[in-house]
Parts: sequence; structure tokens; C-alpha cells
Amino acid sequence: MKTINDFIKAKEEKTKITMISTYEYWSAKICEEAGIDCILVGDSAGNVISGYETTLPVSIDEMIYHAKAVRRGAPNTFIVVDMPFLSYQVSVEKAVENAGRIMKETGANAVKVEGGEEIINIVEKLINTGIPVMGHLGLTPQSVHAL
Repeated sequence: MKTINDFIKAKEEKTKITMISTYEYWSAKICEEAGIDCILVGDSAGNVISGYETTLPVSIDEMIYHAKAVRRGAPNTFIVVDMPFLSYQVSVEKAVENAGRIMKETGANAVKVEGGEEIINIVEKLINTGIPVMGHLGLTPQSVHAL
């Protein structure tokens, strides 16, 4: 999978895709060698790698650090990078600025945001700016204190 259109085509053809979360070079390298279609660099790196109790403390800089390592390990795999808590919810402008940093500094193929109707305007602006977006519905860890 190289583009969003590849995912759309796979869905239309009912082709299964593989996706895994990883946060560092060696795991990403193994994923690429195994032919994984997509890697998510999740803010869960905060739990798994940094030992945080929740994903809330994770920063944009931490996400960029992990995503750069993953890109080096998987230079040909579609990579989605999580936008951490308060990196996109504050304003449309802040969302575009932070998503732009992620895309430019990491070589990611898309960003991921959590939410629903309350972030539609943000998702629209990101897409209109040329930043592919993956949504996250259902249980949203960034809302841990609002559950």
C-alpha cells in the first residue's frame, strides 16, 4: 500500500489488509520484511516505551522521534502517525501546524486523530491542506478522563 487510494481499492475489492503498531526501527524493519501493509506509530508509545499510565503526556516531539525511527526501518511501508492529545483539538491552525510537522519531519503517509463530529472541521482542513487523515472511532484513549 502506497497511497490512500490503495486502501480504497482494497476495500472495494474486499481485500484484507495488515496493520500493526510499532514504535522503533527494528520492529518496523521486521514489519516491512514481512510485508505488513501499514504501520501505525501510535501515541501508545507513551505506555509501551515510556511507561506513562495514559497516552495523555505524549508530545508531538515524542511522536516525531518514534515515527522517524519507524520510517528508517520501513522506508517503503505506508506509515500513519498518531496526533497526540491537544495537538489538534485546540484549533484548526494548531492541527494543521502539528500535522504538517509530522508529515514533513517523519515522511509519514498520513496522520491519525481521535474523535467524531467535534473534529470534522479539523479533518476537512487537514485533507484540504493535502494531509491524509485516518480517523479513530470507538474507544478513544485520549478521552480517558472523560469516559
